[in-house]
Amino acid sequence: MRLLKNVLHDKVAVVSLAVLALIALAGIFAPVLAPHDPKAVHMDLRFASASWQYPLGNDQLGRCVLSRLLYGIRPSVLWVFAALVLSAGIGGVVGFVAGYFRGRVDAVLMRLCDVMLSFPGYVMTLAIIGIMGVGLENILLAFVLSKWPWFARVIRSSVRQYAEAEYVKFSKAIGMSHVSIMARHIVPVATPEMAVIASSSFGSMILQISGFSFLGLGVQAPHAEWGMMLNEAREVMFSHPELMLAPGLAIVITVSAVNFLSDALQVALDPKLVRTKEQPQASVFASAVGLQGKGGV
Repeated sequence: MRLLKNVLHDKVAVVSLAVLALIALAGIFAPVLAPHDPKAVHMDLRFASASWQYPLGNDQLGRCVLSRLLYGIRPSVLWVFAALVLSAGIGGVVGFVAGYFRGRVDAVLMRLCDVMLSFPGYVMTLAIIGIMGVGLENILLAFVLSKWPWFARVIRSSVRQYAEAEYVKFSKAIGMSHVSIMARHIVPVATPEMAVIASSSFGSMILQISGFSFLGLGVQAPHAEWGMMLNEAREVMFSHPELMLAPGLAIVITVSAVNFLSDALQVALDPKLVRTKEQPQASVFASAVGLQGKGGV
């Protein structure tokens, strides 16, 4: 795949992809990697410093910080990724159908997207929390409801462009079915753009779930989540600031890796961005050559 090959030539993207893969594997195998039960309370170990038994120390209830950090990957990253995939799947199907068939189908689906997009994402999330209560499931539901119309609109504009290609018209003329045309000619060229769009929103969704948990609206105790770990450490941030270090760094590293990978995907997808990045270097080289020529004269 051309997009993947271009991304693998970017060292920053490769490192970011490796970091995200390690984080995902750590979350999946958290029961194996975690040295202790993340919910186990040991009041005699309150605020204990790092040791061989507890590599990142213990929190205000004597719980293992490393174990809670590993288990926190699941709601902070893995479940958010699942909501992202579901949003992209729903929006992709709606966008493909609206962009390919057009007409009344396009009009009805786009008006539905307009209605959903009229509600800001945070407002919709707070409304769902107010109606259904706090919790991870309700926030993920709000993510899906607020994100899929955005995916649908972007994919629809991309599909409309590819649907006018000559090879698509030829496929229609020889009697290929709509499903075959979309699967063979449109989906392969539109999927990379969907990947770029999804990666660009993944980081913001991680920050949002951590922010809502920090405010007490997301994951609830005694379950572990990075934003909630920050909220719990906030009360002792001046006496024990190290408790905020682990979840804070985890959020920063994960979101940074996602953003770097998203930038690499955009550059790999659009050759114009590659030329834009290389143009300043070329202009500097040309200027240096010109100055050297003038000096020789």
